[in-house]
Amino acid sequence: QVQLVESGGGLVQAGGSLRLSCAASGRTFSSYVMAWFRQAAGKEREFVATINRSGGMTYYAASVKGRFTISRDNAKNTVDLQMNSLRPEDTAVYYCAATGGRYGRVRSGEYDNWGQGTQVTVSS
Repeated sequence: QVQLVESGGGLVQAGGSLRLSCAASGRTFSSYVMAWFRQAAGKEREFVATINRSGGMTYYAASVKGRFTISRDNAKNTVDLQMNSLRPEDTAVYYCAATGGRYGRVRSGEYDNWGQGTQVTVSS
């Protein structure tokens, strides 16, 4: 098990940027594939981005590709999500997730460790 705590959410105007960070506890952070998901009000949780254990491979949802960047620092036990060119439709609670399984998973049910979430609101 790994405990995850997100930070960095807030209110930003459309076109602006935010950087989310997720801090993980434990000494085995590098053994987890990490991901970001988001959930807008009244909608299902959806995949945003994932990164493999070494940080050398990333995969994005089509809706954020080219605007968001996921990265990790295994020495600091953190995974970040840099969000640029934000749009009102990016408004959601953003969750950090971890899995000990294989890289490339995009369904929330395939991740068994979750943070509490951080709110991102993009105004038009």
